Amino acid sequence: MTSGAHQNNFDVLRLLFAGAVFLWHAHVLPAFSLPASISALLSLGADWGVKGFFVVSGYLIMQSYDNSRSVREYAGKRLRRIYPAYVTVVVLGAAIGAALTRFPLSEYLSGALLQYLVANLLFLNFLAPTLPGVFEGHVVPEVNGALWTLKIEVMFYALLPALVWTFARLGKGRMLTLLYILSLLYSVSLCTLYETTGRGIWLQLQRQLPGQLTYFIVGIAHYAYRDILARHGRTIVVAAVVVLAVVRALDCVALAIAAEPLALGALVVFAAIGVRFLGNAARFGDFSYGLYIFHFPVLQALIALGVFGGSPTVALLASAFAVILVAALSWHLVERPFLSARSHYRIAESSHS
Repeated sequence: MTSGAHQNNFDVLRLLFAGAVFLWHAHVLPAFSLPASISALLSLGADWGVKGFFVVSGYLIMQSYDNSRSVREYAGKRLRRIYPAYVTVVVLGAAIGAALTRFPLSEYLSGALLQYLVANLLFLNFLAPTLPGVFEGHVVPEVNGALWTLKIEVMFYALLPALVWTFARLGKGRMLTLLYILSLLYSVSLCTLYETTGRGIWLQLQRQLPGQLTYFIVGIAHYAYRDILARHGRTIVVAAVVVLAVVRALDCVALAIAAEPLALGALVVFAAIGVRFLGNAARFGDFSYGLYIFHFPVLQALIALGVFGGSPTVALLASAFAVILVAALSWHLVERPFLSARSHYRIAESSHS
C-alpha cells in the first residue's frame, strides 16, 4: 500500500459513505415500506458509512496535523473546512423552518428559535434538535439529525494535539492501545447499563466521542504505521473480512464493540490506499461534506412539501438531485472560498482543469 499525496481513494469513499447515509434517511424519514432484507442492508450501509467517516478522519486529520507547522495552523485548517458550511446549514434550517412552520412568523421568531441557533452553532444539537411548529408530524421531527456526528468530529479535532503530545512522551503504540481499551470499556459499560435498565440515555452516551474513539484510533494507527501495515495489507484484509463475518453471525454486542473498529477500519484504509486509484472524485469539487450535512433538512423539507406523497422512485430521484445541487452550491459558494490555495480539496479540483 502506498499513500501518495493525492493518489488515493479517500474522496471516493467519503462520497460513498455520505451516499449511504442519504439512502438510509431517504428510506426512514418518509417511512417508505421496504423488504426487511433491503432495509437491513440500508441500515448497515449507513452505520458503516458513519463509522467509516470516523476512520477516514483519524487517518487524514493525523496526516493534516503532521503537515501543519503549528497547532494554530492545524486548527485554522480544521475551522475553515468545517465551520462555514456548518453555520450555513444551521441557518438554512432556521430559514426553512420560517417558511414551513405552522405558527405565524411572529410566534416562530421566539426564544425557541434562538435556542436552536445557539445550541446548534455550538455543536450542542441535542439541546435543541427541533424548531417551533416545524416537521411536527414527521416520523422524525428533528431539523437535522445528521449533525450529531459533527460534534464528535470537532471534539476529536480538539483532542488530537493533546494525544500527539502524549505520543511523544509515553509512546505512540502504547497510547493508542490504551485509548482503544478505555474507549472499548466505556462502550461496553454503557451498553450493559442500557441492557439492564432499558434507559435509552445510555445508548445516546455510548454514541458520543469516548465510545466512537476506537474508530478514530484505528485511523490514526493506520496512518502512523502505514509502512509496516502495507507489507501485510492483503493478509489484514482477509482477516478483517473474517472478523466482520463472525461479528455479524454471532450478534454479540461486546464482540462487535471490540472487533468491528479494527476490522472495518482495515477495510476502509485498504480501499483508500491499497487498491488501484479510482480517479479524482473531487475533480468538480468535494461534495461529500455538503451532501452529508445538507441532505437531512432537504429531505425533511421535501417531505413537508408532499414530494414523497407519490411515486417513491420519483421522490428518491428528486431528492437526490436536490441534495446534490445543494451540496454543489455549498462547495462553490461557501466551502471552497474559505480554503487555502494549498488545500488538498482545491488542488484536486484544479488538477482537472
